Amino acid sequence: MKQSAGILVYRIKNKSLEILLVHPGGPFWVKKDIGAWTIPKGEPGEAEDLLITAKREFVEETGKEITGSFIELKPIKQKSGKLIFAWAIESEFNVSELKSNMFEIEWPPGSAKKKSFPEIDKAEWFNKEKALIKINSGQQGLINELEEILKQNKTL
Repeated sequence: MKQSAGILVYRIKNKSLEILLVHPGGPFWVKKDIGAWTIPKGEPGEAEDLLITAKREFVEETGKEITGSFIELKPIKQKSGKLIFAWAIESEFNVSELKSNMFEIEWPPGSAKKKSFPEIDKAEWFNKEKALIKINSGQQGLINELEEILKQNKTL
């Protein structure tokens, strides 16, 4: 079964939960919006610790390191069957400083020409309601679980 590990970055503004989401780059995603956004995440290397994977992927996809106190969330399964492991952390992120790694594919298909695209083409802060609309539906549970944890801790 495929696995992925990622970081759900959040902040609290005016007693309201805001979530940082990223949009996949490349020609397949260029016109997709609702349900296309995700948390920064990626697949682990062989026997790689999943939190280390999540931190590495965050750097690769955003250009920024993230440190602090992580909240482990329950793994969720997306429609594709991929199991997503995630950790939440309260942090700030300036979306204008996004610097994603690149990937290369044949584009246009059948042209035998290679073209490079950013793995992530944009990042944006969303309030919880909008984040639940924008995020891949298989990852909505991460946001809902985080909100419950923050309410239990009286943070929200």
